[in-house]
Amino acid sequence: MRVGFIGLGNMGGPMALNILKKGHSAVVNDIRREMAEPHLAAGAQWADSPAAVAARAEVVLTSLPGPKEVDAVALGANGILSGIERGAVYADLSTNSPTVIRRIHEAFRQKGVAMLDAPVSGGIPGARNATLAVMVGGDKETFDRVKPVFDAIGDKVSYIGAIGAGAVAKLVHNMVAICSTQLLVEAFTMGMKAGVSADALLKAVSDGAYGQGMILKGALPKMIMRGNFDRVTFALKLARKDLGLATEVGREFNVPMPIAALVEQDFLSALAHGLGDKDSTAAVTVQEDRANVKVRS
Repeated sequence: MRVGFIGLGNMGGPMALNILKKGHSAVVNDIRREMAEPHLAAGAQWADSPAAVAARAEVVLTSLPGPKEVDAVALGANGILSGIERGAVYADLSTNSPTVIRRIHEAFRQKGVAMLDAPVSGGIPGARNATLAVMVGGDKETFDRVKPVFDAIGDKVSYIGAIGAGAVAKLVHNMVAICSTQLLVEAFTMGMKAGVSADALLKAVSDGAYGQGMILKGALPKMIMRGNFDRVTFALKLARKDLGLATEVGREFNVPMPIAALVEQDFLSALAHGLGDKDSTAAVTVQEDRANVKVRS
């Protein structure tokens, strides 16, 4: 396919090269022309503006820092919308706001151009090795038509749902990753102040149920998403006891543990609602009630 690629930074540069390696032709643009040198050497063509890229492509991809940059490149002066032809496809690979994506989608729809949101995950190594996860939102028929382009940059390409769904899925992923890191460090600082080395803690956590994927591979799909809290593998009252013991150690060694303290309050609320003999995953119902949505398949 004739692919236009705008944004040749740490992620976009390797993705554009992989598109060329898979036999697609490419026309490229970046605010720094020197970033395109490897692509031009590999057979890509240069265009002086996003509009010029779009005018020469069947599929236009952007890989940009965030919503502000995507909005400017898509809708601004000499932007993609001003150059793209009816029947072409625009897909944004950036981590973006679903609200911004839907607004841009509507502007393209009025011109007869389909838009997909297709954020990626896997970091620079994934971009270089074409092993990214690609989370795509938009029209399914359009997704199927341009999937070969996504297959050139990732080996885990998924259709998520309607326009904006890819952006939502990426934000969920990043929120889990970012917050999990803070929780791990919160726990490790407690453990280290209580006298255990970081290496030993890493070994213990890696070897235990959590490190073996208990949450994503077990508890979430098999219990929480099925509302299966009566099949008890770890009683909620015992989990609250263990969490309480951990926060006691934190207090003993003057370790701030705000995340654990917040979760402990949810467990106390679950106990107050008579869920102590249910599986510990039943504590998620406290957040479900706050959000007025059930995490179920």
